[in-house]
Amino acid sequence: MGELIGLVAVSAPFLMVLGIVWINNQKKLEERRIAATAEASSEKAAQYASKVQALEDRVRVLERIVTDQGYNVASQIEALRDQRNVDEANAGVQIEFAKKEEV
Repeated sequence: MGELIGLVAVSAPFLMVLGIVWINNQKKLEERRIAATAEASSEKAAQYASKVQALEDRVRVLERIVTDQGYNVASQIEALRDQRNVDEANAGVQIEFAKKEEV
């Protein structure tokens, strides 16, 4: 039993030093992991911010079109409806798909 106590007394300081070194290494690794995560998060945040800004700009343009040129948009829609009425009335040249070109 005395030999066991002597072995523990001799190895305890060595094990404590190893434990302290291991804990310090784990702390450094955790700090590096946190720094890498923070950097990646900030890059994603910047990308999202630029996308949000682009979408806000597009919405502003659409709002301006709708509010400033409301009558003009309505007249363009009516012009498209008129064009569709002309197309439905079989205006223009009729294409016959049943006939094939003879070679």
